[in-house]
Amino acid sequence: MLLSEQDQFLSYNGEVLVFQLSKPKHAEQADDKTMNLCVRRMVFNRDTKLFVQKSSGVFSMVSSNSEIEMICCRCTTDSRTGIILPCILMKKKKRNNIKYFLLLLHSSNQFEPSFYFKLDYELKEDIRLFAGPSLLWRHANKLFYISSNTCVVQSAPVRLSSVVWTGEIVGEGTVVLGIRTACLPETEHPDGFSLSDRAIWGGEFFGYVIQTQKILTGTCFMPHAYSRVVSSVYVCKTERLKKQLRISLVATTHKNQLIWFQNGVPKGVCELPYEKPCSVKPALTSSNDLLFVVSFVSGNSCVVQRRDSLQVASKWQKVKCVLVDDFIGSGSEQLLLLFKDDSNTDVLSTFKLTDLGEVNYASGINYKQDVPAAEGLQENGLLTVRALETRLQAGWTSVRELQQHLRLQKRVILESCRALIDLVEERTHILPNSKEEGLVSLWDDAENPADSLSKEASLASQVPEHFTEELWQRVVGDSLVVGVKLTESFHLSLSDVSLSLVMDQDFSLISPIIKCQSKIIKLNKAFSALAVSSSQIEPPPKKMKLDLPSKNDLKKAFPKSSSRIQLDGAKTVTAVTSLSPLLAFHRVCCAVLLHARKQNHQNDGLQQSKEITVLCGKILLSLEDISNDRYSVKMLRDNSYCTGSMEDVLAVLAVSVRFSFQIVSCDCTLTPVSSWLLGEMECIPFKECQDHIFCHKAGNVHGTIFNWVLKNPFEGVLTIFCRNLTVLFQCLHSLTRVLPASCSVKLLRFGSKEVLTEQLALALEKEMLNLKNSPFLKETKHENSLTWGTESGKKVNNAPLASLLDTEEGVQQFRKKFQNEREESVRSMNQTVNGALYQKIALKIAEAQLTSDMIVWRLA
Repeated sequence: MLLSEQDQFLSYNGEVLVFQLSKPKHAEQADDKTMNLCVRRMVFNRDTKLFVQKSSGVFSMVSSNSEIEMICCRCTTDSRTGIILPCILMKKKKRNNIKYFLLLLHSSNQFEPSFYFKLDYELKEDIRLFAGPSLLWRHANKLFYISSNTCVVQSAPVRLSSVVWTGEIVGEGTVVLGIRTACLPETEHPDGFSLSDRAIWGGEFFGYVIQTQKILTGTCFMPHAYSRVVSSVYVCKTERLKKQLRISLVATTHKNQLIWFQNGVPKGVCELPYEKPCSVKPALTSSNDLLFVVSFVSGNSCVVQRRDSLQVASKWQKVKCVLVDDFIGSGSEQLLLLFKDDSNTDVLSTFKLTDLGEVNYASGINYKQDVPAAEGLQENGLLTVRALETRLQAGWTSVRELQQHLRLQKRVILESCRALIDLVEERTHILPNSKEEGLVSLWDDAENPADSLSKEASLASQVPEHFTEELWQRVVGDSLVVGVKLTESFHLSLSDVSLSLVMDQDFSLISPIIKCQSKIIKLNKAFSALAVSSSQIEPPPKKMKLDLPSKNDLKKAFPKSSSRIQLDGAKTVTAVTSLSPLLAFHRVCCAVLLHARKQNHQNDGLQQSKEITVLCGKILLSLEDISNDRYSVKMLRDNSYCTGSMEDVLAVLAVSVRFSFQIVSCDCTLTPVSSWLLGEMECIPFKECQDHIFCHKAGNVHGTIFNWVLKNPFEGVLTIFCRNLTVLFQCLHSLTRVLPASCSVKLLRFGSKEVLTEQLALALEKEMLNLKNSPFLKETKHENSLTWGTESGKKVNNAPLASLLDTEEGVQQFRKKFQNEREESVRSMNQTVNGALYQKIALKIAEAQLTSDMIVWRLA
């Protein structure tokens, strides 16, 4: 198909979409009343170095003596699914009746009409497509827009002379950047301004938020003096820091300049090689260089490179359009330049594909037969770069080895200093374990385990064990939470650690031991925010046994229970008990005891455990302190964060019940979940652990903690820490109202330890019964008992063997018994089982073993 002037080009997921209007081949039969919109998907062939057609599609329209025209096209987000799709704006004109309609192109090459509208004038100025899909334009210095949600043309209450950019800004929504006439001071007469002052202050740069109709001042984008000279803008990065909007952007000016602005201050400027720049867009190449592609009204283009300063890297003339995408599938972006060709040849016949580095392909070159010198130089340059990368990697490996060697030297010097101090103070120096130090013994002598145990026992008796670092208490509702923060050198088995509260007063009628529930909370330095592991649906096929006492192994950071979180390398044990019984004593003092099982590693790999009990301290609780909210949890708003302390967060998690849900969507992204959390539920992140967010919504759900982890745009895990099931059902009811009907919500359940233990006992019993009842595993009935082989199976007189053989009748009875037992033994040794029955029994046993193995894994 030959090209025409009205053809539109668009890049989408590494493909080039070519849109063309044409009449069907059977136009004579249709009386010229049908017009086809054709799309061709072109991909780059790495072998032939040419673009080839991948697929095509057609959308037929009834023209009925109307003029049909393509206005523009762009990739926009479909608000229904959150997926980015190509969007085409079409115009259908019949006399003075002008109709505009938008089409969405799906991956199946099917066109979907989105919406249409009618106007009494033609769209000519500042036409922009954006998310929705939505459309805005400028007419008579007024701003109009329409979206697929409303399908109604709306007018913005602003007047502007030009639109330079439209897009999303963090915390604001869809923003239109434009230039309008500045409001001069009323006290000054208009004739009092000079021509230069009027040129500078007569116009101003501003932003308009479509959703909230909010006006953003232009000074947060660029100084006011640049307002009248800006021709186009591209916003590179937006963020909010302490309620202040921080923006990085590039702008082209009527003075033929490209200027880099950061937080409203110009940071760099570059003179452009041509006049009248009209658009600018970025590209990130394989060398991590940020390029800005500038197009001009004359059809020329250039690329500006931003390193230490802005510099023009390359320029081209007679360019039809410039597309930016990953066309060769290398993981980085390239520039595709389509040149104007008077011969009107086929699609993409005259092009240049480059990233100003390794990639450089052009049309009209036969790469199979005649490779030019430039291509050979490019290949040599690529090989040189790879060799340099290999040398750089080898050098980096040597640097890491030197750093490791320096760390080893530092440890040896430190241990020598300790040994010298012990020698001066006449103390016995104990060498550290070679496994902990990462060293290999140079001697073959083995240490006596008995001597090792006695040495460790003497060391424990000499040096007191300091396990606890901090003791705290909090009141959450009707529960008292007591927490003990343990030191980083606390090498204990995590499954055996617990707390107990013992009242210090002498009560003769009641037990001094307070009933409480212990939970282990584990914190890790490797992460800067709270992390909750997602539940697995089945055990891994092979699993290494982790060394839990080793604090250097990051694999142990994955929690086993729902109450573990990770932050700074410490471990915390909490005890939760009912507060009401304690308040009956008005004032109570409790001793906090820590119970654990200490593991002593021996040289033969065995472990010898010893139960220990450590007094962590005492807590004092009075009714007066409770009334004054001394130990209450305080979760307050501070700008966009929740200012609860780490102890407050741990206390809330300790009393909460954790539920994890897997949310999967087949045909749309899960962006409504984040909007629901931040909007309807009024959640804000904790200042010290931003992965978990706190619900500030008034009502029963206040105080609920959420954790939302996206595995991919269509699947995520939502973890809810709530007080009870009523709060959980309220949250789920509110969530299901915003989720699409096609989403599936699945509860990730592990089960309680008591229930799993009972299930394991039943599964093991079933497994034993299946093994016992299998016919090929049954033992012979006469294996260990001395019986007579009568048909009735009854035992005969158990007379002594010697007396039985004295008579002829006794010998005959013994011979008959021996013959029967030999036949029974032969039958038991030669049992045959039907193949189908054997398969059924083996499958039954395997299923029982698999069930018990699954329960054991869930208990681990």
